[in-house]
Amino acid sequence: MSKKVKIGSCYIGGGEGVKVQSMTTFKPSDIDNTVNQIKLLENAGCDIVRFSILNEDDAKAIKIIKNHVNIPLVADIHFNYKLAISAIENGIDKIRINPGNIGSEDNVKAVADAVKAHNVAVRVGSNTGSIEKEFLSKYGKNEVSLVESALKNVAVLEKHGVNDIVISVKASDVKLMIKSYEYLASKTDYPLHLGVTEAGTEHDGIIKNSIGIGSLLSKGIGDTLRVSLSADPVKEIEAGVSILKALDMYDGFVRVVACPTCGRCEWDCMAFANKVNDLCKTAKTNLKVAVMGCVVNGPGEAMDADLGIAGGKDCAVIFKNGVISKKIKIEDIESEFIKELKNCLK
Repeated sequence: MSKKVKIGSCYIGGGEGVKVQSMTTFKPSDIDNTVNQIKLLENAGCDIVRFSILNEDDAKAIKIIKNHVNIPLVADIHFNYKLAISAIENGIDKIRINPGNIGSEDNVKAVADAVKAHNVAVRVGSNTGSIEKEFLSKYGKNEVSLVESALKNVAVLEKHGVNDIVISVKASDVKLMIKSYEYLASKTDYPLHLGVTEAGTEHDGIIKNSIGIGSLLSKGIGDTLRVSLSADPVKEIEAGVSILKALDMYDGFVRVVACPTCGRCEWDCMAFANKVNDLCKTAKTNLKVAVMGCVVNGPGEAMDADLGIAGGKDCAVIFKNGVISKKIKIEDIESEFIKELKNCLK
């Protein structure tokens, strides 16, 4: 089990639930737009949010933003150690830095001292575009160079007494990403931040991240995640939450089971399943709902759910907790089932 690290009001690692993250698209100094976007991310299920700190105005905006949002904030900083210190002094909950790109040993020590004084966590890591040259020349571009490069930066922080650390080793290649995190998990007990970097546009990016992140989580590797997409950040949160739901690692949600497309179905099961799914999206209760289209697999799946429906040619049957509740006409499916669903969601 990984060690536990405090990030503002939440914890990463140590058996805590996997936290879902995203990153804002606005500069923090654009306070109104940043706050509004963070609130949208919160509503979608975001646990931790990160933004880039590019100048002193961005750093000073942190204390104002914190007064308007409820989730921990992470400052992403590269090359400028003074901005890291300013972000910490303005109340950031965690910083994302690499000691290797913020200058001299004195600069690193100054940041480390600020981190310790304010009890701020740090994420360090590498990706395939930022592997340290010494490891790249020694090992080539693979999981060893990626991990050893990240651990070198960890060692620099440890040298200065920083121990609240989260590590990432992201790659755009899914197989390399999986190998890297497996290798990293064998060498450290720090919490791990999972993700496929530069994953691409929404559709392809979700598939890549689902394979990479899902594979690792199913093996017990990973404590927090970001589904990086070239899309609206809310899409990242929705995808991350969906990955956790698929692995039964997300508490308090409705799992909707529905038929795939099939020639046996004699009613519009697919469209109705989408309506049911939309109704259940924001529900905060543990429930399994089945929307099944025919008499082959339908009754079995519907019986296995808390609430299920199995349709046929002329009628459908509603099941509650494995028992037939009522038989209805096909034209009454939507009204009758949604009425039962809303009662379950109360």
